Amino acid sequence: MSESGGEPELAEGTLISHLLELRDRLLKAMLAVGICFVPCAAYMNELFTFVAKPLIAKLPAGATIIATSVVAPFTVPFKLALLLALGLAIPFVLYQAWAFVAPGLYRHEKKLAVPLLISSVLLFYLGAIFAYFVVFPVMLSFFVATTPAGVQMMTDMSSYLDFVMILLLSFGIAFEVPVATVLLVWTGIVRYATLKKNRGFVLLGIFIFAAFVTPPDAVSQSAMAVPMYGLYEIGILMARLLLKDKIAAREREDAAQREPGSGDRP
Repeated sequence: MSESGGEPELAEGTLISHLLELRDRLLKAMLAVGICFVPCAAYMNELFTFVAKPLIAKLPAGATIIATSVVAPFTVPFKLALLLALGLAIPFVLYQAWAFVAPGLYRHEKKLAVPLLISSVLLFYLGAIFAYFVVFPVMLSFFVATTPAGVQMMTDMSSYLDFVMILLLSFGIAFEVPVATVLLVWTGIVRYATLKKNRGFVLLGIFIFAAFVTPPDAVSQSAMAVPMYGLYEIGILMARLLLKDKIAAREREDAAQREPGSGDRP
């Protein structure tokens, strides 16, 4: 075999090995979701009752959650069980993604990526827990209290689950602010000094974001915006601790560029 044909064959073999590894990682991730789904499906009605508890506790006497579809009493808890199984399996799914890309990372990238990966999972769970135990009771109390006279609040179970899932996902993503802040500084997209200087604009942007992803009331928006801004400050602190050398090097570079005569002369 000629020497010229060796490199293409090697590249093709490497590509096939990567594809096979990707297939194995995906199968393991799907298997983890399936394993988590079995107990969730076995107790899907109890899980829906647990998710609906914040609303049931706030409904007026005699009001209940209703099903407007014949199949909804089965499909809605089933959907909840599937989504919960995916949420429970997320750490293992992310580990499979990490194991696939880790061999191509430098040592310093691995040292930073591991705590960020763990933090992102924990913060997502923390956001969902905060939404369920803190935000939902306040928000639902507000909605029940503002129901017009002569209107009986009887929420459809499918609509309620969609409402809950959207808010849990929104708060889970919102709590990723510290990780996003560190990544922005790490990649150099935003300077650390810029993050500190533009706190007012960030606060305004957070309230605008909260207005889009929460119901149109000040209570819901504040319940998301205030923790998000606190997490933004935590993200700035994390960036300072984790990227101290990189931030210092960029600050020296910026200072050198601002010095008179440092630029190119015509």
